[in-house]
Amino acid sequence: MKWRSAYGAGPWHLVGLAACFAVAGYAATRVVGAGILIGFAVWFIGAVILHDLVLWPLYSVADGVLRRGVVRTRPPRRRPAVVNHVRVPVALSGLLLLVWFPLVLGRSEGNYRSAVGLSTSPYFARWLFVALALFVVSGVIYAVRWWAAGRSDH
Repeated sequence: MKWRSAYGAGPWHLVGLAACFAVAGYAATRVVGAGILIGFAVWFIGAVILHDLVLWPLYSVADGVLRRGVVRTRPPRRRPAVVNHVRVPVALSGLLLLVWFPLVLGRSEGNYRSAVGLSTSPYFARWLFVALALFVVSGVIYAVRWWAAGRSDH
């Protein structure tokens, strides 16, 4: 009990935090060792600016619009809300696009072809398929939750 009042959280929090700092420190030594510190710093600062000043406001507004739309068409009391069943596949699809966008959008065709001898053309269809699968799975889960909530009302 003294630990929690002195530190503010349990001891496992401190262990986890120390592990995160150890991994970040290791990554920093690898960046410095590879001689790409300036490029990494530019990329990191650019990513922070792009995320915090451009993307965060955009998807905050989109989420607000989604929540307002759901509030207007609020399901009966025990029915599950649809918000998270849209948020999760959108977030995962967006994350996949963010990570793989040079391949998905064909922006690295020359580099990719010279490195592995293949085309980037299948990546767009694959990304669409994965995004569609995420939405289908989320929709099925929502339908099952909706059905189960309706059965428990009777």
